[in-house]
Amino acid sequence: MASTEYRFPPQKQYTQPGKEYLMNPPPQYSTPDYKPSNKLQIFTPRAPFSSRSSGITDSNGTCRRHSTIKSGKIAVITGGDSGIGRAVCNLFSLEGATVIFTYVEGQEDIDAKETLEIIRNAKTADAKDPMAIPVNLGYEENCKRVVDEVVSAYGCIDILVNNAAVQFQSDSLEEIDDKRLHMVFRTNIFSYFFMTKYALKHMKEGSGIINTTSVVAYEGHATLVDYASTKGAIVGFTRSLALQLVRKGIRVNGVAPGPIWTPLQVASFTEEQIVVFGSDTTMKRAGQPIEVAPSYVFLASNQCSSYITGQVLHPNGGSIVNT
Repeated sequence: MASTEYRFPPQKQYTQPGKEYLMNPPPQYSTPDYKPSNKLQIFTPRAPFSSRSSGITDSNGTCRRHSTIKSGKIAVITGGDSGIGRAVCNLFSLEGATVIFTYVEGQEDIDAKETLEIIRNAKTADAKDPMAIPVNLGYEENCKRVVDEVVSAYGCIDILVNNAAVQFQSDSLEEIDDKRLHMVFRTNIFSYFFMTKYALKHMKEGSGIINTTSVVAYEGHATLVDYASTKGAIVGFTRSLALQLVRKGIRVNGVAPGPIWTPLQVASFTEEQIVVFGSDTTMKRAGQPIEVAPSYVFLASNQCSSYITGQVLHPNGGSIVNT
């Protein structure tokens, strides 16, 4: 995608969470340039075959031609119905994973239905059918219910992507009341704690956790103080949890996107801000979800990032971040 300035049509959504199906232009969750290569498949040895098997056996009785079974990693993506979450669901499916995502019931149903259809079409033959789970992740019991539902259906969790988020603008701390502060923190960081707490009971060596933080955790943002605070907390959560889980062989990393064209933006910024959204980056434009999603594939794939934990990737359009 060219690094030339782009202006969006004026638009504003007045409810959170935003709706992708109402956006103009729609965010890009895929590209024909992306070439999947089974990065999220698991290859496990088959049970030995006897010499009567149709396969060719070695001296140990193992069928060489059919010596492995392919299956998709079980991946859970919170807030996967739209934006970056939708793009991650799509690429994970293309790479062989079995994908489960959450969404907000009654508000994101249309986007969730479209995403479910996208990943059904993208899934490989070795992956199981995807699932969409409606839930408010801000409460511990709801996060436990999601994990229980996933494990009941699929048996385990190999990849957890904590991605759900909300944001609201305010020019002063006086505008941020107790109710809003609780909502932002419950969605943006409490859910990460709770989802991880219960998912870990069903994750094994080689599993991975990926947390979505933001460039504002590093640069700050004058009108997103509460949101930026949660994103800073996610960085600390990621680094500390990586140290705690390394002995179990579970990697924990993060992605800190810059200004990306998602429903979060049109539901929180003014029409005037949307028109020039992303134009202050080095690349002079906002990014698209498909430009961020490969970072999640990289971190989820042991063949790509087995020596990486406690780190954050920065697809942000050229902002220099000193971590």
